[in-house]
Amino acid sequence: MDSGSHQAKSDLNGASNQQGALRIGGSKFVPQMKSSNRRALGNIDQNILGATLQPCVITKRESSGKDAICMKNPENLSYIPTRRNSAGEMEIEKPTTLASNLSGHEDCKIEDVGEFRDVIDASTPMFVKHTEAILDEIDEIVCEEIEMEDAMEDDPVLDIDSSDVENPLAVVEYIDDIYHFYRKTESLSCVSPTYMSFQFDINQKMRAILIDWLIEVHYKFELMDETLFLTVNLIDRFLERQTVSRKKLQLVGMTAMLLACKYEEVCVPIVEDLIVICDKAYTRMEVLDMEKVMVNTLQFNMSVPTPYVFMRRFLKAAQSDRKLELLSFYIIELCLVEYEMLKFPPSLLAAAAIYTAQCSLLKSNQWSKTSECHTMYSEDHLMECSRMMVTFHQKAGTGKLTGVHRKYSTHKFGYVARSEPAQFLL
Repeated sequence: MDSGSHQAKSDLNGASNQQGALRIGGSKFVPQMKSSNRRALGNIDQNILGATLQPCVITKRESSGKDAICMKNPENLSYIPTRRNSAGEMEIEKPTTLASNLSGHEDCKIEDVGEFRDVIDASTPMFVKHTEAILDEIDEIVCEEIEMEDAMEDDPVLDIDSSDVENPLAVVEYIDDIYHFYRKTESLSCVSPTYMSFQFDINQKMRAILIDWLIEVHYKFELMDETLFLTVNLIDRFLERQTVSRKKLQLVGMTAMLLACKYEEVCVPIVEDLIVICDKAYTRMEVLDMEKVMVNTLQFNMSVPTPYVFMRRFLKAAQSDRKLELLSFYIIELCLVEYEMLKFPPSLLAAAAIYTAQCSLLKSNQWSKTSECHTMYSEDHLMECSRMMVTFHQKAGTGKLTGVHRKYSTHKFGYVARSEPAQFLL
């Protein structure tokens, strides 16, 4: 033991004699310290702060392969970098620190720092790195789940019928079953999107002219919305099953409106008023005869789900205001004129019209979880139909068929035809 250790031991013994033994729990506690493990505080401070690192001398075998990068010290299990000298003998490099490299040498390069980091990384066991990587992945998954839960909490599925529990006309107890039946039977009300190819004397342009005219007649007679949608449905279903000449096409449209009024309206227009609207192109007997032909061809099936019944339910799910409701009906009435929209089922047309109207008003994609739940359509399902609706909205005021645009350009319908289309969807 060196002189510093003897001096420290004598100082400690003197302090113990003057102050007495330490007491813990009422009994004397004298720590037993072996003299062989004692070191002077001055030497400890010197080793920590001011000592220079000396290479350790270890017994090693000469490598038979490539130059060894590092050798393992059996005492402290650390990695010590080695190299070969000019004589081919293995020697241990002098340890350096990053601080000495940066402060002691002006020509220190980034490569030196990288080598130092490689030595540190090499000392970390692989299973530790693998465990840390797994923990990082778990943290990422947990964070994603938390974000999804927060998003769901921000946009929960609302109970849209809770406010109508006391309203017997809302039939809250049966409303889900009713719309489940509508979704199940809506395919029966659809027609083939290519049925016009079987008509020999009419085409889709004539159909568009007829429906555009009927929308104006419907507006002048102040009929219910249900009547218009059922009228168009009766026309398409009849034309799919029966060939018609162009001279009789207007008669088919007028008779379909008469049948729809009898099914939906409280006060039905008389036949003479409809004949006057047609500029007396047909007689009363011709109208009644066409009525018989149509109901027999359609087998008296008038109870079909049109886009209107889905519009009322989906607007409620969207918590719409008056402006959103009017704009949605404006967009879907534009689709009634277009023959190519027959390829979409009524429920999809209704949902896409509301989605397009929301995007037009809010200038961004808006489709809540509540709307998706009740319509059973996501944004991806609606996108194709919605983009077509935007194109119809853009050209609504141009061309010859402007009946819908003029109708919704009035004060009664809130001038919604002047709204900007959602062009960003295109």
